[in-house]
Amino acid sequence: MSFIKNGNVFTPQGLGAPVFMNDSAIGSGMAFLTGELEKRDPRLLEPLSSVTWARDIVSKTGGGWSDFTSNYFVDYATSGGAAGGSGIIGGATNDIPIMQANLTKDVWKVFTFSNILKIPFVDQQKLQSIGRSLDDILDEGIRLNYNKSIDNVVYEGIPDVGIYGLVNNPNLVATTSPVGAGGSATWKKKTPDEILDDVNAIINATWEKSEYDLTGMANHILIPPVQYTYLVGRKISEAGSDSILKFLLENNIGKNQGVELFIAPSRWCTGAGIGGTDRMLAYVNNDKRVNFDLPVPLSRIMTQPQVTEMAYMTAYAAQLGQVKFLYEQCARYMDGI
Repeated sequence: MSFIKNGNVFTPQGLGAPVFMNDSAIGSGMAFLTGELEKRDPRLLEPLSSVTWARDIVSKTGGGWSDFTSNYFVDYATSGGAAGGSGIIGGATNDIPIMQANLTKDVWKVFTFSNILKIPFVDQQKLQSIGRSLDDILDEGIRLNYNKSIDNVVYEGIPDVGIYGLVNNPNLVATTSPVGAGGSATWKKKTPDEILDDVNAIINATWEKSEYDLTGMANHILIPPVQYTYLVGRKISEAGSDSILKFLLENNIGKNQGVELFIAPSRWCTGAGIGGTDRMLAYVNNDKRVNFDLPVPLSRIMTQPQVTEMAYMTAYAAQLGQVKFLYEQCARYMDGI
């Protein structure tokens, strides 16, 4: 027979004194069972993040390590000619216009991105015992940081050094959304037809400034997520079943001319307008109109052991350029939506 006294178990041994047994063995056994019965999720849950640059701009990859990238442009003009340089001549004329070409070059900056991956030897061994790789974890972190850096450069640039992105380029024309019948310029106070007028106005402006070249008509529109949600969640009328967004996509001037319009939400448009207002950006999403360079994609450059720190050090590096509006007339802003 056993007895319990003050948390200890003792068993009488014949006629002699009782022998006490500590319950630590029982406690550690329960801890072991608790660990065995634990259901562990093998996934590693990463921070929530949004990266959209690949959707909104074309990257020109390759070229190697450099300080700048460049583009050549040409303008044409004629000199001479009695008919205003058009080339229409009479039968006996000797005043024939001569074609001239003016070549110019634009130079764009290239930036270097770099991060160091440090793997302490002891920590690496510890994580391997539970089936995780510290190298893989930190590698994912560097790649996330790389893509976030591209996002920043693509949408906002680096204004401190005079480099701008898609939503804040001072060389692009910015207009103000007109006031609607509801007494406000914001889309929540406008009718679907008034919102369509705003969309058509900004598209038509890029078309007009491009000499009515359809390849210069804006086909990509970015708006703040709040306005996008409103377009998706509101019907054009109580009697209709289509959302305002579908109404805009099917009835804009681009659709009529065979240009497929894409409207997407972008958090970078929130507060990007003059006076902190919400901004709509319309542009041609084509590498011949706007793009940016990735001369060197993210790569492992070198790895070496650091004996004094008992760690492996790996250098990652990449090069990325700035947003290049090759034809500024193909892009436009509208603020206050």
